[in-house]
Amino acid sequence: MNDYEFTLKFILPDAHDDPDRHIEALAAAGCDDALVGIGQRGRIALDFTRTAKSAFAAITSALRDVRKAIPDAVLVEASPDFVGLTDVAGVAGFTRQNMRKLMIGHTATFPAALHDGKPALWHLADILAWLEAQQNRSIDSALLEVAQATMLLNIAKEARKLPGATLPRNLERLFA
Repeated sequence: MNDYEFTLKFILPDAHDDPDRHIEALAAAGCDDALVGIGQRGRIALDFTRTAKSAFAAITSALRDVRKAIPDAVLVEASPDFVGLTDVAGVAGFTRQNMRKLMIGHTATFPAALHDGKPALWHLADILAWLEAQQNRSIDSALLEVAQATMLLNIAKEARKLPGATLPRNLERLFA
């Protein structure tokens, strides 16, 4: 069993709803291992530290617990996943300039950006895996596992929007 840190962000069923009213229900549903952020009306973010056999198990159990407490909440994003170079540099212990040099110096192998604009965005899992495989950098295995699981969840969430899309049963159940 390992501890996994991740964040799940949701839109509440009623945009005018006070998120404070959900805090007790979240704790009762098993989300007592999360810090709850309620900065924007109609939204709620839960920053989890959850013990489980795998990152995927930790994240999916947290998602199920949130659904028990707030059944109609809509998942916006699971993180860490979408990152810019500054974010990656912070996670990897580099400066932003060093990360940029790595990107520019290894254009053939550096992961392609999801969004190549201002700002450019990548999946954290792709860059961590690249740093480990191509740069022989020591990467926290729990962080890489969480980044891979959140990437899978975010991709599955978006894939469901495609006409005729079918997901594997274990992923589809997360959104039911």
